[in-house]
Amino acid sequence: MTAINHPEKKFDPDHQLSLLVQLGSHLAPIRCGVVHPCEPGALQGAIQSAAQALIEPILIGPKARILATAQESGLDIGGLEIIDTPHSHAAAERAAEMAADASLEALMKGSLHTDEFMAAIVAQPKLRTKRRISHVWRFEVPAYHKPLLISDGAINIAPDLMEKMDIVQNAINLAHILGNPMPRVAILSAVETVNPKLTSTLDAAALCKMADRKQITGGLLDGPLAFDNAISLKAAQIKDIESAVAGQADILIAPDLESANMLGKQLEYLAGACTSGVVLGARIPLALTSRADDANSRIGSALLAKLVAHHYRTHKP
Repeated sequence: MTAINHPEKKFDPDHQLSLLVQLGSHLAPIRCGVVHPCEPGALQGAIQSAAQALIEPILIGPKARILATAQESGLDIGGLEIIDTPHSHAAAERAAEMAADASLEALMKGSLHTDEFMAAIVAQPKLRTKRRISHVWRFEVPAYHKPLLISDGAINIAPDLMEKMDIVQNAINLAHILGNPMPRVAILSAVETVNPKLTSTLDAAALCKMADRKQITGGLLDGPLAFDNAISLKAAQIKDIESAVAGQADILIAPDLESANMLGKQLEYLAGACTSGVVLGARIPLALTSRADDANSRIGSALLAKLVAHHYRTHKP
């Protein structure tokens, strides 16, 4: 994965976004269903993603509400296709149906709850794969020397070992799509030693052995690692940790949704990180943004969905 941010230069989120978007500039926009875009942020994100040639947005939801949102926000959606549904639940179901029959190559969450959005995806048999669905965040943090992928902060609440195996593999696969052929994966816990009273340390050790046995492929794993050891080479050296991952992690795998979610939002709101995210493990990528996310985050998430969708054209999930 090519590092985009440069510590010696001033961190400029807009510039970071423009560099990120360039990763997909050679690829055609994808048909993307934007599900229930009935708030200004969701609608603006779809419009701006289209303006960046990332997606061809198909707006799916209550037409009257979508038009009213556009008018109240001063947004021009005159050239966009709208598929009218009575409410958000129906919008999610219709979007899943369209994705299942290959009318859409990706879906973007609008102003509806994640549970409602994901339930429609999971209920559609043609969208499921053998792998567990999971969310991967991509961060560019001013204080870190390269992009970070973090998983899973949105889908799997308390994943067991086999679910974590899929979570790790999904994150590795995204790193490959982003250009990193051998990402360094840190399996996080509160400590860097195995402790039978801390299940996360046992899972971390097991995941590393699973990678040794090729149950997880394409990445270099180490764990358990505490957060400081994963991202700080100095911290790892002080604790005498000999590792090719410590201090150089490309991917952070958290023990559960709560820790991943809090870690991600701390990076965004306290450290000024640029964020985007995508869901993998389904037949199509899902741009899963928070309703509080700004337009840049939605554009970045659309870019990730575009890259994954193009990859899926030749590498079926």
